[in-house]
Amino acid sequence: MALAASISMAGVVSGCGSPDSAAPEAPTGPVVQVANMAYAPATLTVTAGDTVTWNFDDRGVTHDVVGVGAAKSVLRSRLMQTGTLTYTFTEPGTYEYTCSLHPEMTGTVVVTP
Repeated sequence: MALAASISMAGVVSGCGSPDSAAPEAPTGPVVQVANMAYAPATLTVTAGDTVTWNFDDRGVTHDVVGVGAAKSVLRSRLMQTGTLTYTFTEPGTYEYTCSLHPEMTGTVVVTP
């Protein structure tokens, strides 16, 4: 389990920063907290071109972000206990998502032009 967590975190860190930075950059756009068995806020409205960051920190509980319906092809994270997922929404629309392990966890990103 510890090895899997180490490998998982290595992927998060390597995908977040530029080659010149030692630490991941702080999110500059909207943030969804993944904690307390929920996405907060559950519904988020952004403008096309905005980058949303999901911050995973639910006291060791594993979650992911999996798109539903039309969002299935664009929203997909690996299972994580900590770390972040970022996605830049370029097309207006409604993007619904859930946690594959906890289907009662749902969220929506509404992207306006």
